[in-house]
Formats: sequence, structure tokens, C-alpha cells
Amino acid sequence: MMKKNIINYQLLFLFSFFCTLGYCQDKNFHIYLCFGQSNMEGHSKFEDQDTVTNKRFYALQAVDCPDLDRKKGEWYLAKSPITRCNTGLTPADYFGKTLVENLPDSIRIGVINVSVGGCHIQLFNQDSLSNYVAKAPEWMKGMLAAYDNNPYARLVEMAKIAIKTGVIKGILLHQGESNTGDQDWPNKVNKVYQNLLKDLALKSEETPLLAGELLAAEQGGKCASMNAIIQTLPQTIRNAHIVSSKDCEGIPDGLHFSAAGYRKLGTNYAKVILQLNN
Repeated sequence: MMKKNIINYQLLFLFSFFCTLGYCQDKNFHIYLCFGQSNMEGHSKFEDQDTVTNKRFYALQAVDCPDLDRKKGEWYLAKSPITRCNTGLTPADYFGKTLVENLPDSIRIGVINVSVGGCHIQLFNQDSLSNYVAKAPEWMKGMLAAYDNNPYARLVEMAKIAIKTGVIKGILLHQGESNTGDQDWPNKVNKVYQNLLKDLALKSEETPLLAGELLAAEQGGKCASMNAIIQTLPQTIRNAHIVSSKDCEGIPDGLHFSAAGYRKLGTNYAKVILQLNN
């Protein structure tokens, strides 16, 4: 009995030691990677109701934001803006909030959002990255610089920090406006997806990819024709799932969602996860 107690104390000590180093993985801390262009980045201004935090919903800071008292690579209670220092409301905000409202109290949710407004999916492909960055328009260069000109590498870097304390349960994508009409888009997305699986040692059957539809034609969406291509993604990626943008309110530019639209779209992302977990 004495020997057994000694072994238990040794195991407890080792567990506590690794937790102190940040390697204490909580299986009930579900983490989701988010990437894309401006609608995932967050275009519309968030409102007071959007800044209410939940003690079970966190965001891993992907860039330093001194004015917000946040440091890259650290977890904070999720509160807009969660992408970069001056971005707006995103689908990820209400994705997380909806999940914690519908999952057991033992489950915490964490999101990592690395997105660049106006980018093509090619920006997240390491083979085309350098050429893409070299030819990027002036208005995009500041956003790229925030991620050291490599958003994909930043996403992987943050994900590796995250898996020390939690488990990656899925990937959220909202992108396509800049690739409208690109029939090869599903293959390009698959390349990014496969790279993430490889670089993070994830299994495809355990890592769903959720792809959101663009602003619908009924809401004046100028790129709504791309939704037909987005809807074919599950033919290329078996564990891909499409998130509807039906009735998600847009703004007059015909490209972006309103704050109300982001809330509904984020909720739609969460509903897909909840259905997959049933």
C-alpha cells in the first residue's frame, strides 16, 4: 500500500509539473481554428452586447495588442475584437458563445482566428505564399505584416501553443469572395486543410472543416454565385460541412454581413458542430 501511494504521489507531482510548464492538456477544452478573409476577420463594428464575456469561452491572441493589454500566444476571455487589435465582429464570436450555451458546463471553448481581409485562399498555401505577399496591394501589407507575412505559419504556431492545454476539435473557414468563380477552389482549400492536418498531427475523421457560405443573393450578395462552388467542398473533403448563410443580414456593399448577420452566421456554424456531436 505504501509503495502504491508513493507511485500515486510521483504521478501527481509529474502531472502538476507538466501543467506548470503549460503541457497540461484538458480534453474538455475544445479548440477551433478559424481562418479566411474579411468576413472571418470581422468587418462590421461590434456592439455593446457583443462584448459580454463568458467564463467558458476563450480566444488565443494571434497578435500583440498593447492597447487591449493582450499578448500574442496567450489566452483571454473571448471579447471583440478577437482577430486583430482593430477588427470587428466575426462569426467566431457567436460560434463560441452558442456552443458554451448548448454544451455541458464541463466544456470550455477556445478559438484562434487568423484572417486577412481581401485575400485569396492561395495566401494560406505555402507554395504560393511568397509570390502572393510580394504582389499584395498596399492596403493589405499592414495586415500581412501583423502575421510576419505568413498567416498560415502564424495559425500553426498558435495552434501548437493551444494544444498544450486543449484539443483541436475542428476548423472554421469563411473565404471565397476573392476566389469567386474559381472552380479549383475546393482543391486549393483541401491543400490547406491537408497541410494543417499534417503540421498539427490531426486526423481528418476527427477534424471537421466547416465552410461558410458567402452573403446570399437574397441579401444582395455580389459573390453569391460562389456558394455553388463552396457547396461542392464535401465532394473533395469528406469531413467538410457547409454552413448556411440564409437569412444572415448583409450590408449595402454586397460583400459583408452586418453585426446581426455575423451573430446568425456564427450561430449557424455552432449548430453544425452540435449536430455532428449528436
